[in-house]
Amino acid sequence: MFIPVHARAASAYQKVGLESVVNSSNPHQLTQLLFKALLQALSAARSQMVQGDVAGKCQSVDRALQILQDGLDGALDMKKGGEIARSLRALYNYCGVRLSLANALNDPLVLDEVRGLIEPIAQAWDQIRPAVN
Repeated sequence: MFIPVHARAASAYQKVGLESVVNSSNPHQLTQLLFKALLQALSAARSQMVQGDVAGKCQSVDRALQILQDGLDGALDMKKGGEIARSLRALYNYCGVRLSLANALNDPLVLDEVRGLIEPIAQAWDQIRPAVN
């Protein structure tokens, strides 16, 4: 399949731009980026679900699951985080189950439920001011 030069250049630029942002971010900022990407994936999945784009929906749900499991859950420090980390882990696991169900049933209301659970946490995270070392 042929991909136009401008599309390849834009893709490369996005990748370099994202890598630059990630490499220059502190852990707090990286978590903000993960929440933002998760919410974007949920929005995309919902839109694709409503439009009947099965392949796109599956990719977006898979991306959301990866962000939840590998990014947000993977970053939890269970020793230092105590009850908050345990609660977040339980929430992320629940959201993962619900995302899988939304994907299987093609149910945008389940995606809305997950968004409703994640959005307040993302907003609260944005309000946290990390300690300067």
